[in-house]
Amino acid sequence: MILKRFYDEGLAQASYLIGCAVTGEAIVVDPNRDIAQYRAAADAEKLRITHVTETHIHADFVSGTRELAKETGAREYLSAEGGSDWQYAFAEEDGAQLLRDGDVIMVGNIRLEVMHTPGHTPEHISFLVTDTAGASEPMGILSGDFVFVGDVGRPDLLERAAKVANTMEAGARQLFRSLERFRALPDWIQVWPGHGAGSACGKSLGAVPTSTVGYEKRYNWAVGTVDEALFVEMVLAGQPDPPKYFAEMKRINRDGPRVLGGFPKPPREGRESLKRAIDLGARAAATGADTGPRARAAVVDTRTAVEFGKAHVPGTLNIPLNKSFSTWAGWLVPYDVDIHLIADDEAAAGRAVRELAMIGLDRVTTWYDPTVIEEWRKSGARLGTIKKTDVSELATRDGDVTILDVRNAPEWSAGHVPGAIHIPVGQLSERLAELPRDKPLIIHCQGGGRSAIATSLLQTLGLTNAEDLKGGYNAWTAAGNEGVTGE
Repeated sequence: MILKRFYDEGLAQASYLIGCAVTGEAIVVDPNRDIAQYRAAADAEKLRITHVTETHIHADFVSGTRELAKETGAREYLSAEGGSDWQYAFAEEDGAQLLRDGDVIMVGNIRLEVMHTPGHTPEHISFLVTDTAGASEPMGILSGDFVFVGDVGRPDLLERAAKVANTMEAGARQLFRSLERFRALPDWIQVWPGHGAGSACGKSLGAVPTSTVGYEKRYNWAVGTVDEALFVEMVLAGQPDPPKYFAEMKRINRDGPRVLGGFPKPPREGRESLKRAIDLGARAAATGADTGPRARAAVVDTRTAVEFGKAHVPGTLNIPLNKSFSTWAGWLVPYDVDIHLIADDEAAAGRAVRELAMIGLDRVTTWYDPTVIEEWRKSGARLGTIKKTDVSELATRDGDVTILDVRNAPEWSAGHVPGAIHIPVGQLSERLAELPRDKPLIIHCQGGGRSAIATSLLQTLGLTNAEDLKGGYNAWTAAGNEGVTGE
């Protein structure tokens, strides 16, 4: 048996290629849209991708199952569990094989037994993998978003992200019963999960890529909790806010992701194109109206926060091109607008296009290199900056400023600046009316990364009084200040 793991840092997502060295057949489990990596790996091992499957309808990235099947001719295998509301709408059209608990997929000599493991989602399945050429018992379990290293998949996403009411407690109880089946597995079975540390599909995922059933029984808090009422309480407590785009991912992956045929390469343009894009965005923001499918635009500057803060084109949103880029783009960039990118070079623009496509933001039409900022200045137009305030300066302005904390709820509860307003970054657009405009607005997060994004967002929304606190809450406490705990 040949096993290869693929890990996307931005999505904190793992997918797997399993091949039979005897027959040359292979299956890919939970592929994302970057299908070239699977084809390259299969070619290197002299394998043919003949099967493709996924553990559930994903909420955090666009599935590459359809894309890979169309490209390779592989057969799709999709869950038929979970009830009528969570069936794959494209399964019949694509000729997919539907799977239920106990079904078996044979990939050459490799046996994948379907195990229905609902809780994270109703249709979720896992796969027990046996190399029948040398064994009669499973070697590992592809657990998807069921069991992670040190954690389990959160059962609240249908209610909190997809807005399906009254489902999270029922999901928690389903998850508890699924874990009873997991605990009954032999200790030696390896656990190959679908996510690692940093994923919003759980609250305390480990960074180690694999584990075993026995280790998780001993050290995974959820697997080790055998009282159902206590488990339900614990698994629902302290879950982070699900990114706004999760609901969009559920819809796309259920109804059928668009087949891209590769990531697009938008053209590079200049100042006049950028001006038109910013004017479209400003006009839509001012009127609240959308006069057509191409009547709105978002301009995302992917340079570092330091570069953006020194000089940028007003009306652009700064989301630095790092491993959190796709997450914040999913929170802040609408799905119904054309997207324009400012990037350091063509390679950076290509990377940004890929990251956006991974979460279904496919409407990237244009990119600009940083010379467009100098072109903007030479035209006589104003450039924007972001004022940085340090903690020592903040102390001298006490009473003359409003402090805005943009961290998540658990961080706020653990300790916050007295008198601060709390609105997480992803909620700023909807809660803009809560922010005062009569005095400077000092924005902070834990260390400075999220507050820089938040400050640029607020400036695009017309809050010219927004300033960024250097070093965030960490710097504030390091200066000897004490925070307030609780809600």
